[in-house]
Amino acid sequence: MTHEDVRRMIKSQNLHSMPAVWQACGWKTSCGCHICRPALNFYLLADWPQQYQDDPQSRFVNERKHANIQKDGTFSVVPRMWGGITTPDELRAIADAADKFAVPTVKVTGGQRIDLLGVKGEDLPAIWDDLNKAGMVSGHAYSKGLRTVKTCVGTDHCRFGTQDSTGLGIKLEKTLWGSWTPHKLKLGVSGCPRNCAEATCKDIGIVCVDSGYQISIGGAAGMDVRETTLLCQVPTEEEVMDVVKAVTQSYRENAKYLDRIYKWMDKVGREWIQQQVADLEIRAALVARFELSQSIYRKDPWAEHVVKSAPYEPLTTLTLEAAE
Repeated sequence: MTHEDVRRMIKSQNLHSMPAVWQACGWKTSCGCHICRPALNFYLLADWPQQYQDDPQSRFVNERKHANIQKDGTFSVVPRMWGGITTPDELRAIADAADKFAVPTVKVTGGQRIDLLGVKGEDLPAIWDDLNKAGMVSGHAYSKGLRTVKTCVGTDHCRFGTQDSTGLGIKLEKTLWGSWTPHKLKLGVSGCPRNCAEATCKDIGIVCVDSGYQISIGGAAGMDVRETTLLCQVPTEEEVMDVVKAVTQSYRENAKYLDRIYKWMDKVGREWIQQQVADLEIRAALVARFELSQSIYRKDPWAEHVVKSAPYEPLTTLTLEAAE
């Protein structure tokens, strides 16, 4: 069966659990395997946020540990910095954590954040606790979900800025964080067409112009290099928020697991995605389903695991992925 076949079956037969899917497919391996289980776990999460309970053992090791495992077995910890903005208090908390836990490398990432590299596995709950107390939450640098919303300074400081790109980026990140998606999701918001936030190579990019906001999708700057394709132009921040929510939810509901947005767009066509966000009734329904899902998943896994952290039980040998 293709991924699309399985997704249709999950929806049409109202399958709300992993065993129900295994039974409906007539699988010979009772518990599935390391390839199918992460995909099925995501499909069930995306389709039934109220009914399905996440299965941690069907996730990659990075997602189970809520940190990126490094080649020496230590971990990388990346606290979230909303829209790339931080404060002296947050910087002091990061420095204190680096000293306290003898973090060997502190690096600024391409996503406008600070990465603490070389954290011991047994120290993860304690370093999370310290960062939480400073008001910082997980940056999800390990997840198939929102990573960062990169911004430039926009009208706050730049003489060329046309809109408040920093403020919009923060709003987007606080709205989208915690959402599970088929693959990692990166956004950028540039305050003018000079594009200092490199929005045109992100999964979803917003370029601010005098008349409003140009929203484009399908960029990439990794194994494949892709420029975004213009989706629409809207005059207000509120419309930007709704379009981005709708695109994200449509991507969650329809894309194959481990496909970035550009691969999904190549399959369904930009025109189909445009039709979804242009139809106000369809857009509103997508936004409503997105908000329902986020009401469940928009939470900090670090805070949840401070007292009782999940045990490290490898499902099998998996390919480890880069954080940023």
